[in-house]
Amino acid sequence: MTKFFKKFIYNQKVAPYIFIFPFVLIFCIFFIYPMIYTVVMSFQKILPGENEFIGFSNYSKLFRDSVFFKAVANSFVYMVLTLVLLIPFPMLFACMINSRTMAAKEFFKSVFFLPALTSVVVAGTIFRLAFSESDSSLMNQFIQMLGFTPIKWLKMRETGFAVLLLLACWRWTGVNMLYFLSGLKNIPEELYESADIDGANSWAKFTKITVPMLKPTIIYVMTISVYAGLAMFTESYMLWGGNNSPQNIGITIVGYLYRQGIEKNNMGYASAVGIVLLVLAMVLNLTQLKINGLFKKED
Repeated sequence: MTKFFKKFIYNQKVAPYIFIFPFVLIFCIFFIYPMIYTVVMSFQKILPGENEFIGFSNYSKLFRDSVFFKAVANSFVYMVLTLVLLIPFPMLFACMINSRTMAAKEFFKSVFFLPALTSVVVAGTIFRLAFSESDSSLMNQFIQMLGFTPIKWLKMRETGFAVLLLLACWRWTGVNMLYFLSGLKNIPEELYESADIDGANSWAKFTKITVPMLKPTIIYVMTISVYAGLAMFTESYMLWGGNNSPQNIGITIVGYLYRQGIEKNNMGYASAVGIVLLVLAMVLNLTQLKINGLFKKED
């Protein structure tokens, strides 16, 4: 038996499967099984000690729910704006830090990345206090020095979303910048030297060499940003000090899922929200991957 076991373990055809088995097992237990069970629950009415199959009732109710559509709209707007802000600016900062003439590169890397090490709970609390509606809050004191009247930052949709985006940019710019720095290290220096010989200026080198060569990194950052934008919850929860922002101006899809599943104990309905979120994220990401040519067959 021992001899057979050793022969089985050291078999070159079997060994790769043995190495990936722990990952496959964890993936099935913590992703595949919960996803399948969530799909099943989305067709049920779940009460303490009672599960009742109700077909598509949760989904039909969901698509008549105005608060759900507001949550989808908020998440979509947040996702689009974070894509607009958290791809070009980190890429430009990465190019600046990667420049030969840039001094104190490691210092600026640390400064940009430091917010990512801060707990989102702490960061959200600090931003909530800084943008409080009271006259003594940090930002209201600042605008009063400029001659403006205090603003109720988190009670209006426009200013509330601006604060939320500011929090996202403060926290994630450094992370995305490091992704682009890694991509820049893979661009051959000879390309820039050839461009210098041809007399290309900095803008031409950026648009003709840097951006095309960074395309895989851009696609990766875009993919994770689409998911992160749709799945955002903690930042909004901490910024408004709970899941009930004024007139739901800060509600997100995950926040609505939390409200239905945890606060109202309506797990069947919350499961339907989760499935819709999964489908939205997959459709958007597969679409942008298709547009960017990831599935294009090579010649």
